[in-house]
Amino acid sequence: MVRTLLIRGMLAGLFAGLLAFGFAKIFGEPQVDRAIAFEEQMAASEEAAPAMTMAAGEEMDHHAMEEELVSRQVQSTIGLFTGVVVVGAALGGLFALVFAFAYGRVGRLGPRVTAALLAAAGFVTFAFVPGLKYPANPPSVGAAETIGYRTELYFLMVLISLAAAVAAIMLGRRLVARHGGWNAALLAAGAFLAVIVVAQLVMPSINEIPNGFPADLLWRFRVVSFGIQFILWTTIGLTFGVLAERAMTDRFGRARPAFG
Repeated sequence: MVRTLLIRGMLAGLFAGLLAFGFAKIFGEPQVDRAIAFEEQMAASEEAAPAMTMAAGEEMDHHAMEEELVSRQVQSTIGLFTGVVVVGAALGGLFALVFAFAYGRVGRLGPRVTAALLAAAGFVTFAFVPGLKYPANPPSVGAAETIGYRTELYFLMVLISLAAAVAAIMLGRRLVARHGGWNAALLAAGAFLAVIVVAQLVMPSINEIPNGFPADLLWRFRVVSFGIQFILWTTIGLTFGVLAERAMTDRFGRARPAFG
């Protein structure tokens, strides 16, 4: 059964990746093009004066060094498609494995409800919470020398969010017997929120937006980034829920265990 769920999870992830690619292509690529144009304008203005004193041969070498290894056309088409679809398939496979472990352990919930709740938790834990503190940035935003530091902070925020989510689930399960399911869920959610608020306040902030960068461009790019994540997680949760329910229900309508 786990193998069947894994295959269906990857199929759901492929479908989610296709939808996310379409969204990113229509709404995201124009923002990237605007950011690249701003970056090129900044680079041209900064190099205008020194370039006037450069020798012809030196100028040719300089431009050769800055030549792109992969063209913008490839990046915005095949590169984007491959990246999003591969990520979607991998995410769908991991989602299926987590579903197989969680099914039946989070209450008497059906496959669709379990998958939907897992997708919502995954979006909040891995995309929404880290993205609030360290949102995605378009080209020309962020210094090259701090990319490693910024990446470390982002993944640290992901780990904190994941640990807080796991601890909240464990806390909620312990409180069910004493306070009931609804109150236990509210208390667990409050504990998760408290940990995240403290972490967001304590973790260092990063602000490397260059002067003159359009605020509307930055906002739209970050909204699109959240939108891509939302499409991936929502589509995987809903699609996999349907596929899993069909795989885990026999011809008499009885549910089958995930392991077995």
